[in-house]
Amino acid sequence: MSDNQATLTIDGKTIDLPVKSGTIGPDVLDIRKLYGQSGKFTYDPGFTSTASCDSAITYIDGDEGVLLHRGYPIGQLAEHSSFMEVSYLLLNGELPNQDELANFTRTITRHTMVHEQLTKFYSGFRRDAHPMAVMCGVVGALSAFYHDSTDIADPQNRTISSHRLIAKIPTIAAMAYKYSVGQPFLYPRNDLSYTGNFLRMTFGVPAEEYEVIPEVERAMDRIFILHADHEQNASTSTVRLAGSSGANPFACIAAGIACLWGPAHGGANEAALNMLREIGTPDKIPHYIERAKDKNDPFRLMGFGHRVYKNYDPRATVMQKTVREVFDALKVNDPLFETALRLEEIALNDPYFIEKKLFPNVDFYSGIILSAIGFPTTMFTVLFALARTVGWVAQWNEMISDPGQKIGRPRQLYTGPTQRDYIPLDQR
Repeated sequence: MSDNQATLTIDGKTIDLPVKSGTIGPDVLDIRKLYGQSGKFTYDPGFTSTASCDSAITYIDGDEGVLLHRGYPIGQLAEHSSFMEVSYLLLNGELPNQDELANFTRTITRHTMVHEQLTKFYSGFRRDAHPMAVMCGVVGALSAFYHDSTDIADPQNRTISSHRLIAKIPTIAAMAYKYSVGQPFLYPRNDLSYTGNFLRMTFGVPAEEYEVIPEVERAMDRIFILHADHEQNASTSTVRLAGSSGANPFACIAAGIACLWGPAHGGANEAALNMLREIGTPDKIPHYIERAKDKNDPFRLMGFGHRVYKNYDPRATVMQKTVREVFDALKVNDPLFETALRLEEIALNDPYFIEKKLFPNVDFYSGIILSAIGFPTTMFTVLFALARTVGWVAQWNEMISDPGQKIGRPRQLYTGPTQRDYIPLDQR
């Protein structure tokens, strides 16, 4: 940490603020004592210029299009690693050796079943309930079934809860899908991979053996890697805020799922796919490009631009390659992919989009892949939650282990009435 100081002058009083430096990225002003020294708060809606914590898990440089997990570039992990390996990395800080990965994978695999009574929980939902509503309820209910591992002060309890969440979330997600289509639940199988098991529980039926297509399995595993963690986004911040109160980990992850459900966060890939369907064919792209430039037109190019990335989203590069692999394996000829490629080409060479730094993000292609595999759009955010659970768990563990952790309590700029006296009802 740097020992530099920044000087702030308020009402004629000079205040020294420590400047802290991380291993990479911008320095930060430590304003924890600002109110005590000046009687003033900072004002930062959306926390666009505020670091809420220090973390050693994920780093993003939006201007350069960089995403690192524990220092490793996301492109290298997506190309060479597996989701189980990345999960171990996020949780433990280092890539595992062969024995460590085998033991971790075995532990997760043997936790994939859920309590049999939990399966009865689903019948309490309407058949047409959104799968994310089901996910919120069922994941939150896990603490009622696995309360033997909710002592957050016990490191072993935290490890057990972490493994249970990562292991059971694919089973819960697959059951949410099966319930929505009226098919029987399939129990997990220990001879399949994490991702292959999920695909079988989602699309398999008891009447015949399910064949896991390697290219689809690899594509899904890659999608899980690309969505595993993304620094202090809205849902991760929600998990940390809930955890700061001492809430059990199952409740904290349920809170993250609820936040992810918002269309501005987890629903972007569905919006991008719907936009491509609206455009239809490449010859209509110029018309929609002009609409996107018109401030008075409600149409917007979904899947372009990002709150953090002001360069090409490094995850989008991997997604574009993955689309072609899945289409070739499934022998899919979807004109939406050609429309997406042409739209990307036109937008990346248009001065308007270049000036505004509107580059394709991971959501631009992921929806096309998921649709080709067979997932309905209502499941897109569920898959996001499945992948992001490991990041949420890693972030929650890091926060709980921090001896300087405090309950989250943002302040406000009050704009309501000043103090006034109560007026009796008969005098109003």
